[in-house]
Amino acid sequence: MNTGMEETVMLTRFRRGPALFPGAMLLALFLLFPSLARADDIWQVDAAIVLAVDTSSSIGPEQADQQRYGHAEALRSREVQAAIRRGIAGCIAVVYVEWSSVGALRTVMPWKRICGRDEALEAAHFIAGHGDTGMGGARRGSTSLSYALEASSLMLDHFPGRTGSRIIDISANGTNNDGLSVAEARDRVLGKGHVINAISLSRSEPGVTDDLWTYFHDNVIGGPGAFAITPDQPADYARALKRKLVLEISGAETGTASREKI
Repeated sequence: MNTGMEETVMLTRFRRGPALFPGAMLLALFLLFPSLARADDIWQVDAAIVLAVDTSSSIGPEQADQQRYGHAEALRSREVQAAIRRGIAGCIAVVYVEWSSVGALRTVMPWKRICGRDEALEAAHFIAGHGDTGMGGARRGSTSLSYALEASSLMLDHFPGRTGSRIIDISANGTNNDGLSVAEARDRVLGKGHVINAISLSRSEPGVTDDLWTYFHDNVIGGPGAFAITPDQPADYARALKRKLVLEISGAETGTASREKI
């Protein structure tokens, strides 16, 4: 099956409006990911993970590099690769997307199956080379966590394979300030049996909240074993991402969502 790794990075903007969820977006996702509608083989993986990365106007070059290189470094790590090998299927599937306002979704890497070191390194190289650089902030948009959750959930609904674990992996530096209620969007996603985890790029959002972990805990994450991670320092972000992926891939459940300090 063509994983789309050789395809050009795509940018899609959906029209705003109440019809955005779910019908119009579903049609747009099929146009964006034609392979989802005509899968000619079935993947068996231990986890299907949407890596959903914030590219709103508050994300500058430094935080964009944190996200891009942090995800790449995590996939290159021995710990993540070992967690993949320990699974029943010995494979995971990931898709890497970037989001901001309602209607703004950029797909960097379509669904890719990772069953070993070589595929993990391919994915890491692709993300590092094609991910957001944080330039052009004035045109980047607001922060719609609700849109990110709804779009990611539809990707999981139409994942071209079989898995017992469907996870949305949100990375963001702020609260929801565009689109529908994030708590309502979360509840719809959880109703499908998907899990939502989150990592914040900073501990606070100036002028809004000094505790992003609590905001993510109360409004964003959910599902069995769900957790939010807030690194103590920007330099800890990559290590936090690696820990988060290991937990997600291994299927570790923490019971109630807990505060992770890295």
